[in-house]
Amino acid sequence: MKTLKLLSVIFLGSIVLTSCVAEVVIEEDVYVPEPPVVITLDQVLSTYEVWYVDIERKKGNGQIPFLQKAFTVSFMNGAFYANNNLVGMGNNGDGFGLDVGYYDAYRTEVDIDHDINGVFSLTVTQLSDNEIELYDRVTNTSYYLIGYQRNAFDYDRVFYDNIHYFLQEYETWEKVYTSEFGVLNEFDKENYLKFEYFGAGENFKSSEDVNGIPLNEILYDYTGYYEVNDIVNILDRKTLTLDYDFWDNEFFELSVINDGKIELFHPSSETVYHFEGRGRLQFKSAEKGKATQNERIRYKKAEFKKLLKQK
Repeated sequence: MKTLKLLSVIFLGSIVLTSCVAEVVIEEDVYVPEPPVVITLDQVLSTYEVWYVDIERKKGNGQIPFLQKAFTVSFMNGAFYANNNLVGMGNNGDGFGLDVGYYDAYRTEVDIDHDINGVFSLTVTQLSDNEIELYDRVTNTSYYLIGYQRNAFDYDRVFYDNIHYFLQEYETWEKVYTSEFGVLNEFDKENYLKFEYFGAGENFKSSEDVNGIPLNEILYDYTGYYEVNDIVNILDRKTLTLDYDFWDNEFFELSVINDGKIELFHPSSETVYHFEGRGRLQFKSAEKGKATQNERIRYKKAEFKKLLKQK
């Protein structure tokens, strides 16, 4: 009887141990890769609020007119903006500039319908997180754009790096102040300076006409070439050289007082002059008095809403 009981205990114990071993299951982690995040071209273009046009890196002999004259461009919900002027840069359009057209992005192409220059289909290549290339197959020309948020973009540096364009943004500059100190010199007689774009031949003119006359009555007495250069380690001051056709050069240190006034310091005489800009040239790409594409679109939407309310 004792033998039978002992065998029964051994038998039951083996069953329990066997069942325990059978329930041990080792599971391995299974890695399920997440699907890649697909970013559309429109998302790439709108990631940064302003794109600086690095004009010095342009490749090709052709031109995309609205990029050639833009300091920055922006892509916002189908609207295309540009900063074409240094005067007011950072304030115009809250830093975006002016509404100059609209765009449509798909795959690797962006179609930009510019208010004056028309439609351009450009291939977009992303070179880094904040750098893209816009390539025009028709002219075999590339422009390189660097993206920034407005609060991190140095508008002042762009202004001073391109100060020669600032001089061209007024029809003429009129002398409004001559310091009492300083040696008398020939430049004391000149009351107007006119700066034109580089490549325009003789790109500056000066006049001894009296102050305050209408712009179209100014007769320019002298012509020549001008050149703006940096001063080492000084951002907000430049040198200006006026190379007259028939007599010596005049050399100045150029400072900007505000968006419409400059100061010229004449080292050889130690005289200070102030000139104010007259006849601001607004490099807006829409023709004067003509609505932009986006203004027309907004008008049509407003009219459509009025019709819906009437029904």
